[in-house]
Amino acid sequence: MNVTHPRRPARLLLASALAALLLTSTACSSKAGGDSTGDGADGVKSGPGVTDKTVKLGALTDLTGPYATLGKSIVQAQKMWADETNAAGGICGRKVEIVVEDHGYDVQKAVTAYADISPDVVALPQVIGSPVVAALLDDIERDKMLTFPQAWAASLLGKQSVQVLGTTYDLDMIAAVDFLTRTKGLKKGDSVGHVYFEGDYGANALEGSTWAAERAGLKVVDQKIKATDTDLSAQVSALRKAGVKAILISAGPAQTASLAGVAASRGLLVPIVSNAPGYAPQLLKTPAAKALLGLLSVVSGAPAVSTDLPGVQKMVAAYGKKFPGSPVDSGVLSGYNAAQLMGADLKKACAAGSLAREDVIKAHRSQQNADTGLGSPQDFSDVDRPAGLKTYVLKPDAKAVGGLVGVEDAHTAPGVEEYLKSRTS
Repeated sequence: MNVTHPRRPARLLLASALAALLLTSTACSSKAGGDSTGDGADGVKSGPGVTDKTVKLGALTDLTGPYATLGKSIVQAQKMWADETNAAGGICGRKVEIVVEDHGYDVQKAVTAYADISPDVVALPQVIGSPVVAALLDDIERDKMLTFPQAWAASLLGKQSVQVLGTTYDLDMIAAVDFLTRTKGLKKGDSVGHVYFEGDYGANALEGSTWAAERAGLKVVDQKIKATDTDLSAQVSALRKAGVKAILISAGPAQTASLAGVAASRGLLVPIVSNAPGYAPQLLKTPAAKALLGLLSVVSGAPAVSTDLPGVQKMVAAYGKKFPGSPVDSGVLSGYNAAQLMGADLKKACAAGSLAREDVIKAHRSQQNADTGLGSPQDFSDVDRPAGLKTYVLKPDAKAVGGLVGVEDAHTAPGVEEYLKSRTS
């Protein structure tokens, strides 16, 4: 005789509901594109940009605009780091991939590019341009996307997700004024010119030069320019008329070349000091080469690639082998250093059991003495302070790797701590 079990339909319904719930949970643990947002097979918590097999990083770069040379160097250096890392077993047992988007130094293109890649990467070891980063700040903070700008404006400090590596533009210009007063004979009452890009880069550099000049009893004659201004004849005329004894420049390589070339041709043979983004070794193959070799110094938070630091020498040799014919410039060092630091953060996050974005940031902020062997150690624990305070002074040299040699080793310029306190008081 058949016996009816009245509870069986309910059990079947319950089993079906549980199966549906499990399927739904499984579907929710993966986003479009296959990036896991749950735990990996190895128990490591993951999130956007991370699967059991890959860790994807993003690069918003300039390959077609005013910093195309810099962008190419950074991209190649970071791809070299990724290849080296993968050959050594990857990060957390996962292969590293770098997704590159070219914005051409166009802010709107960068915003679109960020929207395209942000769902699929865990962090950004490269974003070129202060205006670009400024436009993306809200999105980066919302997405908890650890971001290393290839930009050094102090306005980018104070954000948990954004890390300016090394010194900021203002600290570099404080060091530049100190260098001029110590070694180039500038004294109280003298005037110093400052040519600078409009926007965060130039404005922040001008903050530093103005503060340092006031402290030293100097007068700043400022000349604001646009990124599209490549003939600085008018600015040189104004500075010559003002009787400046030295010139600071916070712009791009094309502007530095024009400034030095025009100044020399008009007899304004005064020292010129540039922020690091204002110089590229390719300038030594232009008509401005002689003027640059004779007048220019560069202040930077990073050493020259011609330095004898073992870590830098190893990087230079590897880059030359991997990209024969490509110049080994400051962008190579900057990009490789950023990638190394990002890799250290990811490894630390993995060791703590999570590659989720917020945990990568937590790992990063716990680093108080990050040292890649490529320059000065850095402290990432205070979001409101630059990670580094020490600057190098460099000068052009056509025979040197990267077209620069060291003049002064890393040091903290007098007044830097006083300046930082004045900014926060």
